[in-house]
Amino acid sequence: MLELFQPLIDAARGVDLSDPEAPALLAQRFDPAGPEAAALTASLEELLAAGRIAERGEPPVRWGRVSKACEETSGFSIDVVLMTGPGPRHRHPRGEVDWCIARKGEPTFDGHPAGWVVYPPDSTHVPTVAGGEMLIVYLLPGGEIEFGV
Repeated sequence: MLELFQPLIDAARGVDLSDPEAPALLAQRFDPAGPEAAALTASLEELLAAGRIAERGEPPVRWGRVSKACEETSGFSIDVVLMTGPGPRHRHPRGEVDWCIARKGEPTFDGHPAGWVVYPPDSTHVPTVAGGEMLIVYLLPGGEIEFGV
């Protein structure tokens, strides 16, 4: 299943997450409106329907870990989350790269539409989907995340 996430890993590799232009660079590397994105979305929808991703928890947040940070994932951990509301407050010691897919309604993730969302190192937030439902792939450098901060 890891190969499915390779386009996202390839896009995120080497991106400076403290750069405000990081989402634009990611969109150049992997276009949210392109045919590759549509194919990835279809594959993720199949995995979700089969209960192979976002298989834990209850609404408004269902989640699942695809991979710990490792060499094969270029040092990113991969989590997939299905959200319709707020999640737990957390801190990103090394930042966070999010690939957001709108599923129902006109959802936003922390006010951002579907596509790439980036949080810089040492940022903290309560991740929140409003206006519908999103499937979000979280890439965490080094797998680093701190809850309850």
